[in-house]
Amino acid sequence: MVLVGQWLQKDYCKVDVSELNKIYLDYISSQPRNELHGKEELWGKLQYLWKSILCLPEDPEDTLKVPANSVFLDSGGDSLKSMRLLSEIERLTGTAIPGLLEVILSSSLLDVYNHIVQAVFTPEDRKANRSYTTKRKFSDADPEEASGKPARLESAWPSNHAGETNSVIALSRGSQVLSLGAGRLLTQLGLCLPVCSLDLIPQTNTQILKSLSPPAPDENLEKPPLFQQGSPVVGAMAMALRERWRSDTGKCVDASPLLVRAAVQDKPSTTVYIGSHSHTVKAVDLSSGETRWEQLLGDRIESSACVSKCGNFIVVGCYNGLVYVLKSNSGEKYWTFTTEDAVKSSPAVDPTTGLIYVGSHDQHAYALDIYEKKCVWKLNCEGALFSSPCVSLSPHHLYCATLGGLLLALNPASGSTVWKRSCGKPLFSSPRCYQQYICIGCVDGSLLCFTHSGEQVWRFAAGGPIFSSPCVSAAEQEIFFGSHDCFIYCCSKEGHLRWKFETTARVYATPFAFSNHPRSDDALLAAASTDGKLWVLESRSGELRSVYELPGEVFSSPVVWESMLVIGCRNNYIYCLDLLCGDKNNQV
Repeated sequence: MVLVGQWLQKDYCKVDVSELNKIYLDYISSQPRNELHGKEELWGKLQYLWKSILCLPEDPEDTLKVPANSVFLDSGGDSLKSMRLLSEIERLTGTAIPGLLEVILSSSLLDVYNHIVQAVFTPEDRKANRSYTTKRKFSDADPEEASGKPARLESAWPSNHAGETNSVIALSRGSQVLSLGAGRLLTQLGLCLPVCSLDLIPQTNTQILKSLSPPAPDENLEKPPLFQQGSPVVGAMAMALRERWRSDTGKCVDASPLLVRAAVQDKPSTTVYIGSHSHTVKAVDLSSGETRWEQLLGDRIESSACVSKCGNFIVVGCYNGLVYVLKSNSGEKYWTFTTEDAVKSSPAVDPTTGLIYVGSHDQHAYALDIYEKKCVWKLNCEGALFSSPCVSLSPHHLYCATLGGLLLALNPASGSTVWKRSCGKPLFSSPRCYQQYICIGCVDGSLLCFTHSGEQVWRFAAGGPIFSSPCVSAAEQEIFFGSHDCFIYCCSKEGHLRWKFETTARVYATPFAFSNHPRSDDALLAAASTDGKLWVLESRSGELRSVYELPGEVFSSPVVWESMLVIGCRNNYIYCLDLLCGDKNNQV
């Protein structure tokens, strides 16, 4: 796509986002308005749009309408369909309706209708209908549930006290690596710590992961054929993906895996933590695929887990509005915190203070002290929070993004707002820091870059909505992301297009940059498209190295640990795939 934003000079050519927002609102208002003859007609047309966008079957003999308590996401909706419904409603009413997307994503059909009525009709028109529903409230966790034991338990970690720190290295989507008290672990591995403990570090920038080789895959398994497209990369080894193991969760897996490497009884051990729509969180041994424990929560899980500063807990959000703190070695529930709406945001840990930050669809960001079992602060962010918070250590900021289109920089200690910027359209993408900047994707197809003081630096335009979060290369010179236009993009830190690769479907997931273990200079990128295909590309050129197709849709993001790729799939399984490299004759 064409780069529409260049570096902006400090004293001029700044983008006035509020003015762009005004232009957009003026455009919506100028569109031909379909005349609505009262609220009954609105109700009928809203039901028609709801059914058609969700592709609900039409039964000529069934005169019943869509139930008023139907929830869009529970009825087969997704992020892209919600944007289409929003667009159709705004076209129907001829006006932009602030906050409607959040209602579509989190509330019932009747709530959507009432929100439109409030925005479109005059007070006199509304007098006839006072059935506005309130946002659902979530009660405190059931005592029996809160003390529930996991369905299966195999202790994998030492039972340290809450304040005692394990040696932990954690990997999560977008090539994010967290090193927590890793000195002892690195000593056991014969490595030196290249950065300060309790620091956020990019994977391919360190030697930490270089020697963490998994057991060799079974060579007796059938080797799949390679898939190649275009000209081969000069000097590149052949590569293939082969299933190592799969683990059944019972329902769709939209969350992304958290991989945690810990020192256990003087031996490193790596565990995959991930939740699913079956209401369960699983802990799986990375090498063998053996289930270490399963824990049943109160509702669906789309939130990806994070590990606590001490390494003794994992934290995950849930559709029932609760944030669960589970013991990492057993899955036992240690604490639950109640918000007032679904928690789809993935929590983030502050490695300096140990606070856990998380967003909720109740429009609040929360800072939780899991050791004292209390909320330190909460802030109304003027929009539902779907994406994950991002912690910057220098300056010490917390970045949050809302479905109302706001990017906020907060003081992590107090929750006060340092600055906020309107991006004009909803933000499903999670913010990502690199060097002196923060970047984020927007559903209007823009990748936006800001300074830590809130000034917009550049804007890159893709060909479709961006739900994928940015992934930054180890050297922090490139930014990778996917778009609903079916492309994977690489742009420079200055916002210039380096390359783009066309996949076979929308790219919702966040890419993962990594180094090929046998050849540390071989920089690769793993990405997934929603049709279930996993793509391995040369990160410098965008050339295809390998592709593998899973038997279901994929909204989960891949995480790569050395030569193993882990990802969730909507066919109910977690997959671990071995990355197999060829010899000098390019034979796998």
